[in-house]
Amino acid sequence: MKIRHDYRRHALIAAATLLSFIVGCKKETDESIDKTIENSETSVTAATGRTFTLGPDANGRLVIDNKSGTYKAGDIINLKGNFKAVFISNMSGTAAAPIKIQNASGTVATIGDPSWTGSSGYPGAFSFDNCHYIKLGSPNGKNYMVINGATTSVREAYFNIHLGKHTDNFEIYNLSMNNGGTGIVAKTEPVKGDASTAYPNSTMYNLSIHGISINNTRNEAMYIGHTATYWDLTANVPYYGATSGMTAGHQYVEPIKWYNVLIYGNTVSNSGLDGIQTAAIDKLEVHSNVVTNWATQHNTAHNGGILIGGRTTNTNTHDNIVRNGWGELYQFYGSGTVHVVKNNLFADNESDGVSMRGAGGAAVQFVNNTVANVKGNTLRINGYSGQTGKNIVNNNVFIAPLKGVGTIYAKYYIYLENGAVATEGTGALANFKFATIAASGVSATNYYQVTNTSKTGGLLVGYVNLPGKL
Repeated sequence: MKIRHDYRRHALIAAATLLSFIVGCKKETDESIDKTIENSETSVTAATGRTFTLGPDANGRLVIDNKSGTYKAGDIINLKGNFKAVFISNMSGTAAAPIKIQNASGTVATIGDPSWTGSSGYPGAFSFDNCHYIKLGSPNGKNYMVINGATTSVREAYFNIHLGKHTDNFEIYNLSMNNGGTGIVAKTEPVKGDASTAYPNSTMYNLSIHGISINNTRNEAMYIGHTATYWDLTANVPYYGATSGMTAGHQYVEPIKWYNVLIYGNTVSNSGLDGIQTAAIDKLEVHSNVVTNWATQHNTAHNGGILIGGRTTNTNTHDNIVRNGWGELYQFYGSGTVHVVKNNLFADNESDGVSMRGAGGAAVQFVNNTVANVKGNTLRINGYSGQTGKNIVNNNVFIAPLKGVGTIYAKYYIYLENGAVATEGTGALANFKFATIAASGVSATNYYQVTNTSKTGGLLVGYVNLPGKL
């Protein structure tokens, strides 16, 4: 069983001493921001008509603690200039009138400190604590709001965007980022004595991330949701084992979860660890993203192109392209039976292709995907941690497990272990399996599209998005 360690927590806690703000802003009860954040081009939101243009201080920073309510729902905050850091706390719009943070018209706003050393300056570009109903991004396009993260030897502890302390109802769109430690971190840490930081006492609602590019982070490009199964408040460390193994006298809690997360239309490249990592989310949709060259650190514990992590339920992963990386193309650790993986291209890596190790009787519908040219098995399902539900595997194209080298046994296409169960479709729902790329009649340059349907009995199966759609 693979364990997702939150191994950077202590480094971030040390850095976070610079980020302490007084929490005093009441969270809006309306949870319908997804109606306004899902598509910024078509959103209709109320506005106060107030616009503020803000620049960096003498140290290159912008720090706003909005506990006095200076900035109100519907306001627009224009960032003008080059900022080393922007830290905002206690700021809330509403579902009908979110607060917009964007570049000033006709200018490019840059944020971040490439020379950050860990001993001086703020350990991130953007940080939001106890903020709600915020839209962060450029109305002009992602080249007008640019985050340049740390490039130093200690950049592992640097975050480009950090959403913490219950920050939710948040949209990130139309911006680009380069370098840094982690691209986007969005989670709330459990705090001893604060019951609101433990599940199920509270929930973070509605996060949308779309139309952005993330390049060359040292760690994950996206780290969405808390990866710890439990948190030991006494020792202040994560715990992943069974409850029977908990230390007597210690206090354990589950970190709080997200509800309703959309991650779509993003380009993620050259991340040191996972590309898009998610965890602790109910209702998650990941679609139309392109992820390439992830896991450049070659760390086998953190190597997923797209990762649907522990404590996730009700997930839909579709129409993504994940290819040309070192680690596993898609990893699944979710719980329950409502999980769909459909119409994705997973290709060209140096490990197993798709790997599933869910819990809680998990079952996945794996439909109309193409998995091609992988170093290990094309699809591997492990029941050890509790993925014991009936997995449905229909209409997929599996091409060249083991890179098509040597004898390709049937089990290499769909490898089941430790009680895992999969039902393959027949007839029009059949999967197609080719030992080599040549045998399939497809090519990497054409996204492994099945165009010669004589190979598949006249059926168009597998990933069928036209190149350039994503």
